[in-house]
Amino acid sequence: MVRFVLNGTPVETDDAPDTPLLWVVRDTFGLKGSKYGCGAGLCGACTMHVDGAATRTCVLPVSAVAGRSVTTIEGIGTPDALHPLQAAWVEHSVPQCGYCQSGQIMTAAALLERNPNPTATEVESAMAGNLCRCGCYPRIKAAILAVGALAHDATRSEETPA
Repeated sequence: MVRFVLNGTPVETDDAPDTPLLWVVRDTFGLKGSKYGCGAGLCGACTMHVDGAATRTCVLPVSAVAGRSVTTIEGIGTPDALHPLQAAWVEHSVPQCGYCQSGQIMTAAALLERNPNPTATEVESAMAGNLCRCGCYPRIKAAILAVGALAHDATRSEETPA
């Protein structure tokens, strides 16, 4: 039995300990937002957060998350309350086919958690391991930079005396 926290809710599974976390989340818990891409941890489609860090889950055994916190794309926003990145994705018309987008957003969210206002070079570096067959990289970068600029503007307005 493996116990962990999934999107803020304690869960347990009796899946084999070496079952990739991606399959446990998709098949056992029915959360289909994270995708299977390469199966080798190279493309980023399966990215989730494990204790806040962007993690490739197609190669991570579920036993590795025992006692830890896992967040999927379903755990960062809702249709009624989008995560700022999800809203920026819509505003910048990022996805075409959409297959890689949950992994892209999860990687970007981890970046923005560590660095709320990254430079273009920092975004490119952080996102380099996420592949997009449609070539949406310029729009992905623009959306991430827009969210970073919003965070920067919010911080500046909080620092400015009224």
